[in-house]
Amino acid sequence: MLYRFALLFILAGHCCFAQQEVPLYAGSIPGADNEEYKKANDQVDSLTFNVSIPTLTVFLPPKDKANGTAVIICPGGGYGVLLTKREGSDVARAFNQLGITAFVLKYRLPSDKTMKYRSIGPLQDAQRAIQLVRQKAGQWNINPIKIGIMGFSAGGHLAATAGTHYSEALIDNTKAVSLRPDFMLLINPVISFTDSIGHTGSRRNLLSDSITDEQIRRFSNELHVNKTTPPAFLVHSNADAVVPVTNSLTFYSALQRNGVTAELHIYAKGEHGFLTAPPFDEWFGRCVYWMKEMELIPTK
Repeated sequence: MLYRFALLFILAGHCCFAQQEVPLYAGSIPGADNEEYKKANDQVDSLTFNVSIPTLTVFLPPKDKANGTAVIICPGGGYGVLLTKREGSDVARAFNQLGITAFVLKYRLPSDKTMKYRSIGPLQDAQRAIQLVRQKAGQWNINPIKIGIMGFSAGGHLAATAGTHYSEALIDNTKAVSLRPDFMLLINPVISFTDSIGHTGSRRNLLSDSITDEQIRRFSNELHVNKTTPPAFLVHSNADAVVPVTNSLTFYSALQRNGVTAELHIYAKGEHGFLTAPPFDEWFGRCVYWMKEMELIPTK
């Protein structure tokens, strides 16, 4: 089993799938100032800085494998940078091998210079991504009730925020398209902004230094779970020294209290980002198993 997923991931890196980068918004972005640039990194392959022009890169699976499920991927980076390859395109290609249509969301990074309200800019982009994918579901051969969101670290915070704040539309939504993701895949996620377990770097980058108690409550996602929150898969390392595992534990507990289907895996070892452990095929294999159990991927 593990060998099969390892081979799958290697093949994913070498197969060429149809992909296209599309602008997230049809019109202009208020206050947009394109300063974006990329930088190579030995550990994570690629870093994207100063994102102010959000896009969605579409990764289509082979037509004979496509099963109608879609995942919007939010790379991590503490709301200060995006790991667009290791936590983006690499994972998208692995999903393609399973027949899943994947989208890498290059969401805006909070900046007083490029957005009027920095705290909601990334969430606006996540909501718009869900809206766009659902609107174009027919074009991309997607089942509109099988559109999920995945996030790593701070991208996990964004994904969880999208899953708990979907009723608060922060974008133009005159056609009342559902902004609720159908499921969440949260990988060593930042969940809370509280002093006790929150990731202060992500909190500072999203909210700036002028942080209020109201903002902390608003963006501590464990406080906003209810019975309509989407089902979730969570994975974390107990040894994570950057984002405490308590984030995942707290969110899982909130899901359980509200009767929301959820699965949580905690590894004894492994640093934040799973750079060396657990290996990709291990945690991704558990994610795939959960998706099969949830009938998001055919079992055969």
